[in-house]
Amino acid sequence: MKIKYLGLNNNQRTYLLNGDTLKKTKIFFINGTILTITSFIMKSIGMIFNLYISNKIGSEAVGVFSLVMSVYMFAITLATSGLSLACTCLVSEQFAKNNFFDGLKAVKSCLVFSILLGLGSSIFVLFFSPIISQNWLQSTVSCIPLYWIAMGLPFIAISSVMNGYFSAVRKAYKSAISQVFELLIKILATILLLNFYASQTVESICICLILADVISEICSCCLIVFLYKRDKMKYCKRAITNITFKRRILKITFPVSITSYIRSGLSTLKQFMIPNRLVLFGLPYSMALAEYGKINGMTMSVLLFPNVFILSFSNLLIPEFASLMVKQYKKRILEVCQKVFWVTSLFSISISIIFFLFANEISLMIFQNLSCAKYIKILSPLILFMYPDNIIDSMLKGLNKQFGVMVCNILDLVLTIGVLYFLLPSFGLTGYLLAIVISEVFNFCVSFFQLHRATGFKLPFPLVCCYVCFLVLAIYEIIVIL
Repeated sequence: MKIKYLGLNNNQRTYLLNGDTLKKTKIFFINGTILTITSFIMKSIGMIFNLYISNKIGSEAVGVFSLVMSVYMFAITLATSGLSLACTCLVSEQFAKNNFFDGLKAVKSCLVFSILLGLGSSIFVLFFSPIISQNWLQSTVSCIPLYWIAMGLPFIAISSVMNGYFSAVRKAYKSAISQVFELLIKILATILLLNFYASQTVESICICLILADVISEICSCCLIVFLYKRDKMKYCKRAITNITFKRRILKITFPVSITSYIRSGLSTLKQFMIPNRLVLFGLPYSMALAEYGKINGMTMSVLLFPNVFILSFSNLLIPEFASLMVKQYKKRILEVCQKVFWVTSLFSISISIIFFLFANEISLMIFQNLSCAKYIKILSPLILFMYPDNIIDSMLKGLNKQFGVMVCNILDLVLTIGVLYFLLPSFGLTGYLLAIVISEVFNFCVSFFQLHRATGFKLPFPLVCCYVCFLVLAIYEIIVIL
C-alpha cells in the first residue's frame, strides 16, 4: 500500500483508498449474493424435504429421530476430528511453495488418519449402542439405527479430508457438487425407503431416515474421491522427499478435536436430557418426545430458515476482518461493525415481527395444523438474538478469536444443561422455553462482550432498546401463552 501511494498527496491517496474499498465492497456483495442464492436454493430444498418428513412421520418420530441424530453428530465429530482444517492448512502451505507432491502427501496422511478415526468412531458407536438404546432412548428404538450410523462414519471422515483439499486448492465448487449430489440421493432414498416399509413404526421410520442418510454419504464420498483423483493428476510429479506430516496433523487437530469433543458431547447430553427431565415433570415419554420434536425439530428449523440470507455474508466477513486486522485498520473495523449490525438487526426485527404476527398462518401453511403456532410466536422475538450472533461469531473468527467463540459455546451449553436440569422437572415446557431464552441471550451477550473488547464497538442506544423490548416480549409470551 505504501509503495502504491508513494508520491501522491493526501487527496489522491484518499481517492485511491476509497476506490479500493468500493471495489472490495462490490466483490464482497457479488460473492455474498452468489453464495446466498446457492445456499438459499439448497436450504429451500432441504427445508421442504424436512417439512415433508415431519408431516409424514409425526412429531413423536421427529423427536426420536432428533435424539438419534444428536448421537450421529457426536460420532461425526469423533470421526472427523478437525482433519478437514488440517488438510486445508497443510495443502495450502505446500501448494503455495509449489511443493505439489508434498501437498498430495499431506492429503494421503490425512486420509490415513480419517480411516483410522472413522473406524474407531464406528467401533465406539457399536459398543455403546445397547446403552444408548436402553438408557438414553428408553428403548423407543433398537440398536439397528445406531448400527447403520456406524456404517457411514468412515465415509464421512474421508469426505471431510477431500473437502479440506478442495478448499485448499480454491475449488470448493467441487465440494458443492458432491453436496448437491448427496442431497438429491438422500431425498430419493428417503422417499423410496419410507414407501417401501409397510410398517410405519417409530423404529422403522428412524431406520429409513438413517439408512437413506448413510447411502447418500457413501455415494457422495465416492463422487468426491473420484473428483479428487481426477484433480490430483495434474500435480502428480514424482519427487524425492523425506517430509512427514503426522506430527503437524496432530498439532493442528488435537486442540480443535478436544474442544469439538467437549462441545459436541455437551450438546448431545443436552438433547437427551430434555425429554427425560420432562418425564419427571409428569409428561408421558411419548408426549415429551412429541413436544421436543415440535420445538427442536420443527419450530426451530422454521425460525432459522431466513438466517440463510445472513450466513453466506457472515462467512465472507471472516477473511475481510482478518485482512483489516492485519493492516491495523481499526477505524474501518468499527465502521463495518456498525453497518453490519444495523443491517442485520433491522432484518432480524422484520423477520421476527412477521413470525410473531403470522404464527398461525405460517404453522397452517407449513405443517397443515396449529401445533407449532404457539412455539413460533413465543420464540420469534429471539430471532433478534440468534441472527446477529452468527455475524458476531464470524467477526470474532476473522479477528483471530476462534478460541473465545468456542469457549463461549461451551459455557452456553454448560449453563443450558444446568438450567434444563433444574427447571424442567418443576416447570415442564415453560422451563424448556425459558432455557432456550437464557441460552440465546447469554450466547449473544458473551459474544458481543468479546467483540467489544476486541474492537471497542458499542451497540447503538436504539438497538439496545429493541433488544430489551424483544427479550421482555419473549418472557411475557412464555408466561401468558403457557
